Amino acid sequence: MDQRRADPRGALVRPYAVTRGRTEPRQDIALEAVLTASPTQVAESRFAGHDKHRIATVCEGRAQSLAEIAAYTRMPLGVARVLVADMVAESLLMLHTAAPAEGFEERMELLGRVLSGLRRL
Repeated sequence: MDQRRADPRGALVRPYAVTRGRTEPRQDIALEAVLTASPTQVAESRFAGHDKHRIATVCEGRAQSLAEIAAYTRMPLGVARVLVADMVAESLLMLHTAAPAEGFEERMELLGRVLSGLRRL
């Protein structure tokens, strides 16, 4: 039997280890923020660790939101937030922000529409 399946703590320890104990990202990145990686950034990410390389690979040639990155890599959203913020700071990902920040009501409406669309899939 796989050791991680036998010990339920394994699922809790790994995310903590991946982020080196950090739970807050270096910078706040919105769930709908668009991220991309160039072939050069993907190549450089190989030296940043397996998880960061996976994220860069997901973003190569196709713009991805933070929420999509978490889903495609099967990482908890909190872990993806920390790693993606690190990668933006390390120039391993390009962050493309939307137009000027909207108010809270508009953002909640947008997130509601995104969630509704994902549920239809």
